[in-house]
Amino acid sequence: MGRVTERRRVIRLRDGVVSTRPDTLVAEEPLEIRLNGRPLAITMRTPGDDFALAAGFLVSEGVLGSADELANIVYCAGATEDGSNTYNVVDVKLAPGVPVPDITLERNVYTTSSCGLCGKASLDAVRTTARWKLDGPDDDPGTPVRITPETLTALPDRLRAAQRVFDRTGGLHAAALFTPEGELLDVREDVGRHNAVDKLVGRALQQGLLPLSGAVLLVSGRASFELAQKAVMAGIPVLAAVSAPSSLAVDLADEAGLTLVGFLRGTSMNVYAGEHRLALPTAVGG
Repeated sequence: MGRVTERRRVIRLRDGVVSTRPDTLVAEEPLEIRLNGRPLAITMRTPGDDFALAAGFLVSEGVLGSADELANIVYCAGATEDGSNTYNVVDVKLAPGVPVPDITLERNVYTTSSCGLCGKASLDAVRTTARWKLDGPDDDPGTPVRITPETLTALPDRLRAAQRVFDRTGGLHAAALFTPEGELLDVREDVGRHNAVDKLVGRALQQGLLPLSGAVLLVSGRASFELAQKAVMAGIPVLAAVSAPSSLAVDLADEAGLTLVGFLRGTSMNVYAGEHRLALPTAVGG
């Protein structure tokens, strides 16, 4: 199986001094996801948690929503011409009775480590129907999530402290789930933000924890439409990012009732949607 990191020789220049040294790099390898034996998607990922990644991907695609809908996930032996197992192909088998989506050439997906939407026929293709409704400002589903700005601002440091591979490579994104009180529930790293989120969601599905209606999702980079969609599809009510959201991510958050926070740095943040979950002071200006 591929390693999470690899070593490469580099030439280093520091203050005019040239030296050679080994450097630790994050590994990146393709993962083909098959569904009931048929190719569905290829993603460039950091090896590790491959089964969770595949399961989380299928949650975001609306195929899976609970552990009992998943029969098993296996690596495919004989994935190469010589019959060897590269550990870069997984086959997800659905439980009996679970609907299998139509897999066509148009629907087939190629995802890269920077953009999980590449190859989609249109944005409409990923506006799948969520299984769980996020609570709105006027709804009372029982125990709606509320989080203070002070708790939110403490999360990036907690995420950074939990990034083990980043410390060795400086080249990984991370995603983490927290409680509204700021307790770290799980953290995953990957060369792609969307993969890190899929690994989180897939692990939650395998553990029977979906929907994640009491969780806060924090991502280390920007908040794209795809990441907002993954949060909604997993029933996560709060998505926070240390960088900017896209306009389409804000539109989706508004439509779905998702709390979307960007530029979460130090004691500052921008709240783009779902402010009803935050105890905010009165806004100044217009």
